[in-house]
Amino acid sequence: HKLWGGRFAGGPSPLLEAINRSIGVDFRLWPHDVRLSKAWAVALWHAGVLSLEESRELERGLDVVAERIAAGEQPTASDEDVHTLIDRLLHDAVGSVASKLHTGRSRNDQVATATRLWTIDACQRIDAAARELQQVLLARAESLQDALMPAYTHLQRAQPVSASHWLLSHFWPLERDRRRLAAAAHGASELPLGAGAIAGSAFPVSRVLLKESLGFQAVARNSIDAVGDRDFVAEALFAIAMMGTHLSRLAEDLILFGSSEFGFVRFGDGFSTGSSMMPQKRNPDALELARGSAARLLGDLVSMLGALKGLPTGYNKDLQDDKRALFDAVDTILLVLPAVAGTLDELTFETARMQAALSSTMMATDLADYLVRKGATFRESHGAVGALVRQAEVQGVELYELPYDAFRAAHALFAEDVFDALSPRSSVAHREAIGGTGPTAVREQLEAALLADAPPAVSRETPVHGNELIANVVAA
Repeated sequence: HKLWGGRFAGGPSPLLEAINRSIGVDFRLWPHDVRLSKAWAVALWHAGVLSLEESRELERGLDVVAERIAAGEQPTASDEDVHTLIDRLLHDAVGSVASKLHTGRSRNDQVATATRLWTIDACQRIDAAARELQQVLLARAESLQDALMPAYTHLQRAQPVSASHWLLSHFWPLERDRRRLAAAAHGASELPLGAGAIAGSAFPVSRVLLKESLGFQAVARNSIDAVGDRDFVAEALFAIAMMGTHLSRLAEDLILFGSSEFGFVRFGDGFSTGSSMMPQKRNPDALELARGSAARLLGDLVSMLGALKGLPTGYNKDLQDDKRALFDAVDTILLVLPAVAGTLDELTFETARMQAALSSTMMATDLADYLVRKGATFRESHGAVGALVRQAEVQGVELYELPYDAFRAAHALFAEDVFDALSPRSSVAHREAIGGTGPTAVREQLEAALLADAPPAVSRETPVHGNELIANVVAA
């Protein structure tokens, strides 16, 4: 059962069939292919190609096809792709009228439409999973507002921050990722169906009717571009690869913080594994797999861009591989997101260890700020405090262990209240600018994060299907 072949005297080589057959990849498009085929049956009736009875019979047959596949119907060796499979099963269900369904359309605009529908749905599923991870981040951040920890630059201790502030630093990248997903879904919401193989349909099908039926936001304006455009796949892959990168950075932080050298967090049992040799080990495998998956997601994006860059306009068979990259990326991120959320949810934060890691040299900037408030320039303050840090290092003591005379020798504006500036909590309390780590700023940040509603993956009108759509058209 093939959708082509009349001009060939013989059958294709088994070797060609092996490389050409895509049913193993595109089978998962079947719900969307059935859906768009039902809409096409209505459009053909509206164009006068089918009778109302034929259109309804095709709709009924496509429902039967969907039921069979949902019940476990598997492809046969003759099913080249998902479109061939559905066509074969439709012939089984309704007989020869099934041969009329392909009138005026091509597998080119068919697969482009089904892939767009699948991508929109995938963006919504990823968005929901990302939001669940954000909810875990927010819950942990709310509980750790009073806990202090070092923040790092160049992996060196820099300044004290609220642990809540650190957690929220991973919330906002996910929020940007979700906006990118929304944009990718919006880009996918442009209807190719009706573009035919490349030149458009020869029958007066209403593409506006198809757009409304399938819930697209716009109709593709150029048939050549419509069948060859895979920008929406690349955009979705970029959004996913960027999200994978952000998850990898969160994973890396937690892996470091969970090491014996840091000891800021303790991993739970549900998302850790042990060693086959060393009984004492607790390994953060879920986080390491999240970190490794980011490279795979980047590979999917690069492979898609590499395939697109050399293609002439219109449809080319190279585009059959767009779904391998897209499906792999979506499957991967939908495994990684809940694994990271689960790991974070069961972490134990060792707040005493975090607090103990706050050395007085981390308040060096606060000492410089102290002098600025007294009237010194920041440049001279920076030099004076640097000299104090060097002196503490030479003597092997903390800054607050230096005698008051050492501070007065470094700069005349140091007074006896200088030691208050060496308090980590005082340091944090001074940083109340929007986006800072001060207690009020963090509470405001938490409130903003809690109010950040999930943007819909794409704003779509409620699609109208089948006989209801026919009734609407007849009434009009």
